[in-house]
Amino acid sequence: MKHTLRSNNKGFTLIEVLVVVIIVAVLAAVAFPIYQQYVKSAYASEAQATIGAIMNASQMYYQDMGTYPEDVEAQLEPRYLQINRATKKSWTFVLVGGGGENPPSQITATSTEEMKQGAGNEIIFDTETGRFSGFGFDNE
Repeated sequence: MKHTLRSNNKGFTLIEVLVVVIIVAVLAAVAFPIYQQYVKSAYASEAQATIGAIMNASQMYYQDMGTYPEDVEAQLEPRYLQINRATKKSWTFVLVGGGGENPPSQITATSTEEMKQGAGNEIIFDTETGRFSGFGFDNE
């Protein structure tokens, strides 16, 4: 009688498992920074939309009053602009260089403690170039 030895190994070797773990780690190391930038962009989009509304409200204010506003809350709200409560809790908006015959040169949004990404993050809109910079934008 012949007895044949059969290998009945089921499963993975240690080397195969290590190769898979290394591949997953490399993919995670590449994907995580991209994900972080995506999250920043999502938070920044709220402020970006509000800055656009502030710019439009400033132009309407100028058409009505003949001067540009110097303060968002005192001069633009609630007649020309309505910022929802959640946005006001997360961001503080400031007109830079506006007033009189001069339109604002910049509109800045600074995050407060209420924003999940932390306080002190700043988004700057340059009214002359029409470009955003700062938190959530690649040119930080």
